Amino acid sequence: MGKGKETDHELSSKKYGVPLYGAAWVPSSALPAKSDSQTPSKPLVFLAGGGGDGHSGIPNALLLSAFDPDSSSLSDQPVAKLGTGSDLPYRIAVHPGGDGVICSFPKNCKLFEWDSERSTDDQSLSLKSSEKLLEPLEEEDVVQQLALTFNSEGTLLAAGDEDGKLKVFKWPTMETLLSEATGHSSVKDLDFSPDGKFLASVGGSGPGRIWDVESSSSRASLPKENGEIFGFCRFSRSTDTDQVLYTTTVRDKGGSIVKWNPTSWKRISSAYVSRDPISAFNVSPDGKLLAIGTIQGDILIISSANMRVQTVTKKAHLGLVTALAFAPDSRALVSASLDSSSRVTLIKDVKKGGGINLWIILFFILLAVALYYAKDSGYLSLEQLKYINR
Repeated sequence: MGKGKETDHELSSKKYGVPLYGAAWVPSSALPAKSDSQTPSKPLVFLAGGGGDGHSGIPNALLLSAFDPDSSSLSDQPVAKLGTGSDLPYRIAVHPGGDGVICSFPKNCKLFEWDSERSTDDQSLSLKSSEKLLEPLEEEDVVQQLALTFNSEGTLLAAGDEDGKLKVFKWPTMETLLSEATGHSSVKDLDFSPDGKFLASVGGSGPGRIWDVESSSSRASLPKENGEIFGFCRFSRSTDTDQVLYTTTVRDKGGSIVKWNPTSWKRISSAYVSRDPISAFNVSPDGKLLAIGTIQGDILIISSANMRVQTVTKKAHLGLVTALAFAPDSRALVSASLDSSSRVTLIKDVKKGGGINLWIILFFILLAVALYYAKDSGYLSLEQLKYINR
């Protein structure tokens, strides 16, 4: 299992004073314009977290942090901050088209919009609470949503709560397309397929589920094996036309990633990747990399081509990793943790699997040929021949 160690220059970590539960890159369409059109805006990272209902004394807040590609560093302080009172933002879903971000609170969900403000030279970005009501997610009987996600086009929103209810809405009308009350004991994670036709869900117990969005029905079950527990689910493209589903599983021995066929919904393979349980998971937009975070604070980046660990960052955080998100170009990974820190890991180019081994094989073939001819020509002594043939 090949592993690479990253340098301090390639890693950036900042403490922001609140335990963090969510992290995502702000869509480019929402980034403020620069007065100098030749200078691109710095990427921004959205973070959410806090201490809960207020007894801890730790505030609850939504944060924006700027990432400087030149120094590979997040800003020391948030460039924008919006408090959420006694409500802890536990889960987030950033709209891919720039409509804002939905946050899950203990008793409801709220939409927050990007607010671009012009200063003397440039524009800055902040957050504001939206006037738009998410009525199906704000009713009195609504419990906390443990999973929120948009489809890639931003036309569908899926939500799953702690009681196992799962719903899919049209965006932005919030018209209900699918409503399932008994899909899971509780919903842990949700993800739309790249073509938007299917929704994958995993829960607190039982099998994973595949839902047909168009027909609003269950399409398939993903059975568990050998006492494993599903944690996360993510679709990805293996080629320009094919798509694949990944789920993470936890057993007594640690964490694994299972790959599923999106036609038969049967297992393709399973790869053991961590001795510790997986606490966060994501797939790069180009489908080439998988990332996991562990309860010990480690971050692992895995090649989807051979399911081998490509790089490991031990103790990237002092607490468990709560969120991972690849940048749109798949060249950087932001992570967040309960230790109040966020960091960015730059993705290094790694030679294709097997490249190094091929050169080693060729070297030994050439060495064997050279020794063969040297032996036949009498250029080697008796003692040298005994050493080679031992």
